[in-house]
Amino acid sequence: MKRLNLILFLLFSVITFAQDVAKEDLKVGLVLSGGGAKGLAHIGALKVIEDSGVRIDYIGGTSMGAIIGALYASGYSAHQLDSIFQRLDFNTLIQDDIPRSAKTFYEKSESEKYALTLPFDNFQVGFPSGLSKGQNVYNLLSKLTAHVSDVNDFSKLPIPFFCVATNVETGEAVILENGYLPRAITASGALPSLFSPITINDVVMVDGGVVNNYPIDEVKARGADIIIGVDVQDSLRAREDLNSAFDVLVQINNYRTIRDMVGKRKKTDVYINPNIEDFSVVSFDEGKKIIESGETEANAMRDQLEAIAARQQLKDKKEIAFYTQNDFVVRDIEIIGNENYTRSYILGKLKLQTGRKVSYKFFNQGVNNLSATGNFQDINYRFKEHEDGSYTIVFDVKESKTRTLLRLGAHYDDLFRTAGLINVTRKRLLTNNDIASLDLIVGDNIRYNFNYYIDKGFYWSVGFNSRFTFFDKDVPIDFITPEISSSESTQNQLNKIELQYNDLTNRIYVETLFRRTFLLGMGVEHKWLRYLSETIGIDENDVPRTVFENTDYYSTYGYLVYDTFDSKFFPNKGVFFEGDFHLYLFAEGQNEDFDQFSIAKAKASYATSFLDKFSTVISTEGGFKIGNDATRSLDFFVGGYGYQPINNIIPFYGVEALSLRGDTYLKSTLTVDYEFFKKNHINLSANIANVGDDLFENGGWIDGVDYSGYAIGYGLETFLGPVQVKYSYSPELNSYEWFVSAGFRF
Repeated sequence: MKRLNLILFLLFSVITFAQDVAKEDLKVGLVLSGGGAKGLAHIGALKVIEDSGVRIDYIGGTSMGAIIGALYASGYSAHQLDSIFQRLDFNTLIQDDIPRSAKTFYEKSESEKYALTLPFDNFQVGFPSGLSKGQNVYNLLSKLTAHVSDVNDFSKLPIPFFCVATNVETGEAVILENGYLPRAITASGALPSLFSPITINDVVMVDGGVVNNYPIDEVKARGADIIIGVDVQDSLRAREDLNSAFDVLVQINNYRTIRDMVGKRKKTDVYINPNIEDFSVVSFDEGKKIIESGETEANAMRDQLEAIAARQQLKDKKEIAFYTQNDFVVRDIEIIGNENYTRSYILGKLKLQTGRKVSYKFFNQGVNNLSATGNFQDINYRFKEHEDGSYTIVFDVKESKTRTLLRLGAHYDDLFRTAGLINVTRKRLLTNNDIASLDLIVGDNIRYNFNYYIDKGFYWSVGFNSRFTFFDKDVPIDFITPEISSSESTQNQLNKIELQYNDLTNRIYVETLFRRTFLLGMGVEHKWLRYLSETIGIDENDVPRTVFENTDYYSTYGYLVYDTFDSKFFPNKGVFFEGDFHLYLFAEGQNEDFDQFSIAKAKASYATSFLDKFSTVISTEGGFKIGNDATRSLDFFVGGYGYQPINNIIPFYGVEALSLRGDTYLKSTLTVDYEFFKKNHINLSANIANVGDDLFENGGWIDGVDYSGYAIGYGLETFLGPVQVKYSYSPELNSYEWFVSAGFRF
């Protein structure tokens, strides 16, 4: 009997113990610190944690830890995150480098003219609150979390989650655990000076690392039994490593966080501290090594991780296919927060229409284009999915308070020579959707360019432009052959004369866009054209000069532009087409023989890449006059490189600007470019042309190549614009020319 009782007692004890073990289920909390690019080490650590079988029950993160943590909490596996982040171009992502294809033609021209833009309200120069508004980051996170876009309570995510931000006004920590997930984590990662602050529920926030870069107490408070922490915070640097204001700012912030970590580290059950001393908070280009460092350090803790996993109950994880949906149907669009800019203006920039399927790429381009206007401080949006899979997109925009901008630029070329640009731009001058801009160009030649534009979005936009251009240049005597007799030039034994060229053009026009790539416009134009030389002759006022042209021309015109180039100056892909037709109706002034005539011209270019870092651009263009031959001042003047085009002055390698002249021209160009180092280019170019009078009538356009030119050059992309040096040669003219162009062209 005693033996039986002993057996029953032992059996009961084993069953009870087994039940107690079965009931044990450790709740594991994960703490991910901030650290900028160093936060990519979280991905490597998560791969090992996941492979060890540990089930994460709570996640709390700050800054980069919030971004990685939120994506993991929304259902991504660590290996999926590794794959996603390995493909990202962080330079484009962080700098708000908006692709050229995302901009409308107006934004393209603005971004390719000015080197520096500053707020200038009340004639006081201001500075932006951050180098980037973080729009590209927000676009990416919105796409990656689209499958949980309807989750407002972050505790309802596949893994409960929260993140930390900092209240700019009070300096207090803000725990973000509900709302729109992408918005919350961008606030947590809004690193001061790099990203602009984020406003949520009327609270202005920046990076949570300022006050709490390792939120362990908050994770414990949510019921975690075990804390696994991944710490990627900076250590204090020596003086020789503090090389910028940004380095000093990070160092100051690290004083408190390093002190706080003394106590927080003791509270962490499994402390993973990757060796990332060789990296900085902006070392995104070394992301692969940083991820590997997190994996290496976590592997050293694998025994502890597996022991924790053994004390957890297994739960099936729902497998979700991520990053596969590339388009969606827009059922409806809601816009809130706009006061001065109309719904049609916003939709015109977004190029969104209801009832249509759009790709994420097209959608992001529209958002970026709206951001490129500079009229909105914040562009928030949220996807609301309907039962049929379509979406309502709710835009919550915050308009920029800045209405006046000061913009600067600089340029040099062989035609206009040195030039400094000062621009003042005023938005909402007369109406909500207008913009007035005045360029004052000083240097060797004084110029101005005034533009007033009423942007109607989807509808026809209206503009007025007034531009004055002046340059003086030595040109061959043949240049003015139509204006003077050959005997006069021979008598004076002149090879070259100094030409002073004046052009004042005023235009009223309307234009409309199609899918951001097509621009169709038409208008009326007044042009005052005068050019003269003080080298020869005496005019009627006994002034030592000869005025060759001094006439006002009045015309109507139309134009069509198609542009998908990814870069204006060094394109790797895309197609460009521009067609222009002017009908000159009447004239007043020196040209008394005027009769109606037209000028038509067009240019088509194709860019493509091949091999590695090689690209080629093939282009062909031409123009011709239709009608009266008496007016010669609007002929095509061919030659030179690097200047802003005006009238019918056409660049051509191998000859000096304004060297060739005719009422018809045909030209083809081939350029091969090699980007041997980032933003550094070596290129080879060849162009051929026929230039003369009545080429289509006399067969001169197909009787052979009249002129050819070849060039080798070096190009450098800078914040001031491209710097290009080219050495060229023309065998027909036996001429060698150096061309130097620096800065954006204006």
